[in-house]
Amino acid sequence: MSYQIQQYQFSQYLYLAFATFIFVGALTPIMRKLAIKIGAVDAPNMARKVQTEPVPYLGGVAIVIGVFVATYSTVLIENKNVGLASTVLIPAVAMAFMGLMDDLRGLKPWPRLIAQTAVGVIVAGILIASDTIGTPSQIFLIDAVVTILWIVGVCNSINFFDNLDGGAAGTVVVISFFTFLIAFDRGQLMVSALSIVTAGATAGFLIWNRPPAKIYMGDAGALFLGIIVAVLTIRLNPDIQPNWKSLSIPLFLMAVPLLDTTVAVTSRLARKISPFTGGRDHLSHRLMRKGLHRRTVAITLWALAAVYGTIAFAIYLGQSGALIILAALTWAYLFYFFIRIPHHD
Repeated sequence: MSYQIQQYQFSQYLYLAFATFIFVGALTPIMRKLAIKIGAVDAPNMARKVQTEPVPYLGGVAIVIGVFVATYSTVLIENKNVGLASTVLIPAVAMAFMGLMDDLRGLKPWPRLIAQTAVGVIVAGILIASDTIGTPSQIFLIDAVVTILWIVGVCNSINFFDNLDGGAAGTVVVISFFTFLIAFDRGQLMVSALSIVTAGATAGFLIWNRPPAKIYMGDAGALFLGIIVAVLTIRLNPDIQPNWKSLSIPLFLMAVPLLDTTVAVTSRLARKISPFTGGRDHLSHRLMRKGLHRRTVAITLWALAAVYGTIAFAIYLGQSGALIILAALTWAYLFYFFIRIPHHD
């Protein structure tokens, strides 16, 4: 591919991201008004809530519509593989619907986990059957188990991470953008398109979700983005050797949400309570307990995600294994740092 063609395609992707950004940015306040009208609001009625006034849900619906419309419009206009896009979007929309039901009526943790696992099994089967796993082991059982665990784990990780105004949305923008950079350079057109669309849609929502948030994405948005990011990162094919370097890239792209989940779950298990129990024990809560303002905490989490995204991109460009070891040790230190901060006021 010539440099001129590659530059043209890159600019086309940026236009797509900008169009999605504008669309979701305009749609989100409409969803906010609808949420207020039907009473779909998150009231500050629990100790773990950080807002002082009710905040509307349904921001996630704007993200879902934006990603859905932008992706299928692009696929149809460019005459690309509709089926390939559907294998990601249809399960993600199904998960978003379950999240919406949880937002509006409330669902218990176990039915949610069972549904997530079922979706994970279906998506894993599709990925393995279509041979679209980025770095497969070529052993069916290993690929199936790892893919299911990754999808369910990332889906829950993004959902857990959505505990601060703008925290999850901004971090997903960063993750999606770095996924796009690698996928674009590798010529993975569908992964590139969906990554940049996800970044644009989530950035459009972030206008209204940044601290102090005027609307939340809710479980509908968090579970939808969780499935999207999980599938994009597992479909990403860095194609660098040895394979363990390729496998490290999705882990570093997801380093911050995974750190948040690991800290929260470890803390809860140590206190002998369910990992699915909500609480003020996430990275954001611990940083605020250190005296940081909510806006500063959000920016800190975005910056940390950008650092690990840069590390993932550097590994893709051929940096030595020493960088991977250093980044992993830093992640372990961050876990130690955060777990030592008290989980309550």
